[in-house]
Amino acid sequence: MENNNKKALPPGPPAMNPYIFTGLLIGFGLWCFWDGFLTSDLEMQEHATFNKVLSVFFLVWGVYDFFKIRKRQKKAKQSED
Repeated sequence: MENNNKKALPPGPPAMNPYIFTGLLIGFGLWCFWDGFLTSDLEMQEHATFNKVLSVFFLVWGVYDFFKIRKRQKKAKQSED
């Protein structure tokens, strides 16, 4: 037998903003860009190639992720209408 007096489940935790990960990617990309291309610190020059590669990687991934999320949100909004 089913109990019709079941308590309603509390709402789940709030959803995380979908652009948090994108912001982190772009932030790390800009940080690596600074260390790889713009810094004048001589100690960082030995890591310049690593930072240059990572800056391109993170910035391209961040821009790709931004447009992917934006496209998904537009599609979800159109399906609601």
